[in-house]
Amino acid sequence: MNHQEALTSYLAAFVAELVKTGVEEVVISPGSRSTPMAMVMAEHPELTVHIHVDERSAAFFGLGIAKASGRPVALLCTSGTAAANYFPAIVEARYSRVPLLVLTADRPHELRDVGAPQAIDQIDLYGKHVKWFSEMALPEEGAVMTRYARTVCARAVSLARQVPAGPVHLNFPFREPLIPKLDNLQAFEMLERPDRYVSISQGRLGLDSEEYRGIARVFNKNKKGVIICGQLEGRDFARKLEQLARKLGYPVLADPLSQLRSNDFGDGVLIDTYDAFLRSSDAKEMLKPDVIVRFGAMPISKALTTFLKESHLARQFVVDGGGGWRDPHSLSTEMVYCDEDVFCEGILPFITPAIDSAYLEKWADINHLSKETMVSEINKEELNESLVYHQLPDLLPKGSSLFVGNSMPIRDLDSFFWKNDKGIRVLANRGANGIDGIISSALGASIHSNPMYLVIGDLTFYHDMNGLLPAKLYGLDITIIVINNNGGGIFSFLPQAGEKKNFELLFGTPIGLDFSHAAALYGGTFTRVETVEDFHAAVLSARKVRGLKIIEVLSEREANTADHRRIWKSVSQEISKLVKLK
Repeated sequence: MNHQEALTSYLAAFVAELVKTGVEEVVISPGSRSTPMAMVMAEHPELTVHIHVDERSAAFFGLGIAKASGRPVALLCTSGTAAANYFPAIVEARYSRVPLLVLTADRPHELRDVGAPQAIDQIDLYGKHVKWFSEMALPEEGAVMTRYARTVCARAVSLARQVPAGPVHLNFPFREPLIPKLDNLQAFEMLERPDRYVSISQGRLGLDSEEYRGIARVFNKNKKGVIICGQLEGRDFARKLEQLARKLGYPVLADPLSQLRSNDFGDGVLIDTYDAFLRSSDAKEMLKPDVIVRFGAMPISKALTTFLKESHLARQFVVDGGGGWRDPHSLSTEMVYCDEDVFCEGILPFITPAIDSAYLEKWADINHLSKETMVSEINKEELNESLVYHQLPDLLPKGSSLFVGNSMPIRDLDSFFWKNDKGIRVLANRGANGIDGIISSALGASIHSNPMYLVIGDLTFYHDMNGLLPAKLYGLDITIIVINNNGGGIFSFLPQAGEKKNFELLFGTPIGLDFSHAAALYGGTFTRVETVEDFHAAVLSARKVRGLKIIEVLSEREANTADHRRIWKSVSQEISKLVKLK
């Protein structure tokens, strides 16, 4: 067996095992050193290949696919800075628990650290931001190397999937010549163990009955309890959580990424305007809890986080099937490492049904009052940022997906996107909370979550404009709503806004771009809207055609800040009136 045959056999074994482990898609950024792997991957009939020329965008594109599908996605790039450009998406995948299999091609060992072109140190390139790293052996002939390639592949995919999911990095050194021998299409047929080479089983994480009984004892004793649900997926969890919440008589404060706001989760239990009313000292005093139970990632709302910190005397349980430490403010009294849906089901028999629902009713009453106040206070005559998010449930079709950018968009969604029955799946990159790669992530997600809508700010749009390329190349369907307030709108809400001298230079950062040119460049349509009627028409019109559609909503930062504060003030005033009546 010559070099070319050994190279082909080795990589065919790896790719065949990749497919057998359940990996269905790979995002490839073209390059020379990755040639053998790319060519072998392109030959496999059960592997979908996406080509993306920019590695930074490609990695986020793959992350979006994995996020939406729930399955690991492979990334492949050449050596050098190509691999370094994967870093931002790998960081996001690590902290948002998204499974990625990162495959980087490399120079062979004799060409490292000797001045060879496009050769950097790729050993442990991503450090602690990957769950596992392995430097692959150089391709050689023989059954031993076939077994090795298949075993490492199975292990890597299993680790990427294993809760908490995340990225795994395999570095492949290749010697020239790099062209594999592709005339033997039987190379993917593994004669030894034709199914998976090694089957890896992973069980659910639960507690024993005594542990459930002990936690239930605390819940049964304390009827002033609150459940907070951050970013999570799963219909089984939603159903089991509602059963637990109703039996306990605890309100459920549902973050927009909890997937609880846009389904049939029960009325009277779900609280969705907490970001507004927890700015009121009267509300916080009235609703002070004895027990707090958290599921999922930390909530988005700063008002809710402040409420958690001010409730430091309460027993705080953090239930995390991923075994992490999601407690940035050192408030938890109990870390419960158990799958979230398993916990809800397992503890239910030990819960004594709540008789007194007075505490839950307080939350429901204030939530209702806040919602009524906000509906009356939101300016419906002039197009504004609050109104955009408030009207999204009415404008988006049932079963659609909504990807939301970081900074102000995700916070405004938390404030104004309330309970509805549209079954809208809400996605965001809340691992590292960056504004990079959002367009790429949303387009990747659109492959498995369609129709896809993306709401982002102008700086986030600018940051990832090259991420629009797959929309043109693959005809992906996405409607992008760009909130253009010509700069970093979030800083107008922060203490930096009080420093007027260099605020615009350092934080406002107006860029003054005409995004219609981006739409034209990538074969999309562009609509700039300035009235409520135009916004409605543009969103509804976008539903009728496929492809890239960009809707720009013009806004003014100072007016938007004043508008938000006016609404929050009105909510606090109405709550104060309610308290005085009681």
